[in-house]
Amino acid sequence: MTATTTIRDVQPGDEAIWRELWAGYLAWYKATLPANVTDATWTRIVSDDPTFQAIVAEREGVVVGFANLVLHDFTWSDKPAGLLHDLFVRPDVRGIGAGRAMIQHLIDQGRREGWDRLYWLTQTDNVTARGVYDTFAPADGFIRYRIGL
Repeated sequence: MTATTTIRDVQPGDEAIWRELWAGYLAWYKATLPANVTDATWTRIVSDDPTFQAIVAEREGVVVGFANLVLHDFTWSDKPAGLLHDLFVRPDVRGIGAGRAMIQHLIDQGRREGWDRLYWLTQTDNVTARGVYDTFAPADGFIRYRIGL
């Protein structure tokens, strides 16, 4: 019998594993954030504010990945959009379908809840992830400009 991947909403008791995976995610992007930003992110996703959400992927009862979502209004629809802000699966279990399962979970959630769209960004050289992402939809051709303030 093969193990299955289960997707569920993050719970307050997931804080330690979420922080461990978050650290791995930041390391993968070669990024550092002040502790107060990580604290604020965690506080937002476990709050009652539906704007910030997170799910986790479990394999045999062990959390192996997470996805953070920001649900927001935008000018091209009267329905909200889901921004899949962060997606990470532990490197030692990649390829089992956990990332794909989390994306599909959010697509299904968005359809149930009447979102206009689900979208996300990734680096152009993130070839492995893009191989998964391209099975859901083609890249839309937009280039991002970012100004730190």
